[in-house]
Amino acid sequence: MISEAVPVLFRAAHIVSQRGDDGPEPEALAVAGGRIRAIGDVASLRDRFPGAEVVDLGDATVIPGLHDAHIHLGNTAEDLLHLDLSAAAVAGVDDLLARVGAEAATAGPDAWIRGSRYDDVKTGAITRWDLDRVAPDNPAIVVQVAGHWGVVNSCALRELGIDEDSVPPEGGEFGRAADGRLDGRLIERAVMNVIYPATARGDSPLRPSSPEDRLRGVARAVELWHAAGLTSICDALIAPDDIALLRRARDEGLLTLRVGMLLSIDHYAKARALGVGSGFGDDLLRIVGVKAFVDGAIGGRTCLLSEPYADSGGHGLQTTSTEELFGAVRTVHRDGNRVGVHANGDAAIRLVLDAFEAAQRETPRPGLRHRIEHCSVVDSGILSRMKALGAIAVPFAGYVAYHGGALNTWYGAERTERMFAHRSFLDAGVTVAGSSDYPCGPYEPLLGLQSMVTREGLDDGEPVGTSQRVSVEEALRIFTVGSAEAEDASGVKGRLAPGYLADFVVLGENPLTIDPHGIASIPVRATYVGGERVHGG
Repeated sequence: MISEAVPVLFRAAHIVSQRGDDGPEPEALAVAGGRIRAIGDVASLRDRFPGAEVVDLGDATVIPGLHDAHIHLGNTAEDLLHLDLSAAAVAGVDDLLARVGAEAATAGPDAWIRGSRYDDVKTGAITRWDLDRVAPDNPAIVVQVAGHWGVVNSCALRELGIDEDSVPPEGGEFGRAADGRLDGRLIERAVMNVIYPATARGDSPLRPSSPEDRLRGVARAVELWHAAGLTSICDALIAPDDIALLRRARDEGLLTLRVGMLLSIDHYAKARALGVGSGFGDDLLRIVGVKAFVDGAIGGRTCLLSEPYADSGGHGLQTTSTEELFGAVRTVHRDGNRVGVHANGDAAIRLVLDAFEAAQRETPRPGLRHRIEHCSVVDSGILSRMKALGAIAVPFAGYVAYHGGALNTWYGAERTERMFAHRSFLDAGVTVAGSSDYPCGPYEPLLGLQSMVTREGLDDGEPVGTSQRVSVEEALRIFTVGSAEAEDASGVKGRLAPGYLADFVVLGENPLTIDPHGIASIPVRATYVGGERVHGG
């Protein structure tokens, strides 16, 4: 129900409402009770609402709040407490190792040294022996930017009980050097069991930080993401402890970002016993569905492909058995809940579609729309099957900008024309959402928009799969309307129209009219959630 309180009128030079009709764009928004009460020209709204305050945003462009449909708030909250080893933060291998060494020098004798967002391509390769030199007495782990493998030192291997004769977990591998010795790489399940509480199978000696520290990490992540124009996200891998953390952040007034959650399948039985599923919660914090995995990563070069990698050969990894995948999808689907399955490679996506189709045959549930997280490498057959199922694609928005020409090297130019296929999804009538997968890719949604529109690397300028370019208008709808639909919230998010949540972003330039190569540099002057300013002046 829309509040009867006197609204506040927000006026701007340009408003991109995406209201869904052919009418002229409004000059102002009337906001009351956290929602948009009306839109139109200032004079008409003043007549309708006498005495309403007018907030004049000047020459700005106002767009609907940007919504990242697949990002990791819980993981980011932890990462922000440890070493940032991203390519933007370190000047090369020597600098990376120096930072690890400096951290070890001040840590206690048994304390783990943790670093994330390490890019082996941009920074250079490291091994366990490199980490041994700078952190000989502390267990250390450096997680690669894709989040699907990492490098540990010898002390960490001992802590983890891994030696030369150890058998890797199902769905994982231990990296080995040319002489056959363990080189410190933990791949897929081998690293997930160590660093991700939501998916860990077995006890890990690497403990999360205290709830108080993680709460500081949440507050910092929310601040950063609001400054980038995000008003809503979906945390695409959570455990019960993450839910408790976010509820505490909400209770303490630190959570001003709308958060949807995909609960790890490993914890689904607990939620199921409580009768908790898709849609449980409210407009600020709610469960969207359940998360499962089937393969590896694009940036980690471990996704499951039907044809081998262009540079290194091999077909990647299936991280969950087909039997386990089918069982998980069947259970969640039968309960009437949405499932989002991580599947990057085309071979993995076909397995997921097999599971979706089998579940629908066994228990028909018209209108229950499942998600394919990342859904990176597609073809016409995949697109037609997704359309028939009503499945939703949640591909990376900013990977072309971040990885640039490396994608052509890893996957081949022909295949990159079928990767992050926003154009093909739209043309096939498949709902497609905007996502970053941060910390695996850049979180800034405006960079994601630029990447989808230009399909060019930010550092090298190399074109990657240019047949998948979309217009700026389409890219903006993907990051608003599409993401809302992926969360089953299209009736309240993604548009600036009466009855919708008053979530909007105030930009210093109009993304629809500037050179698309400048979209990522547009200033975010202010971000509003529920009509309240959460960033900017």
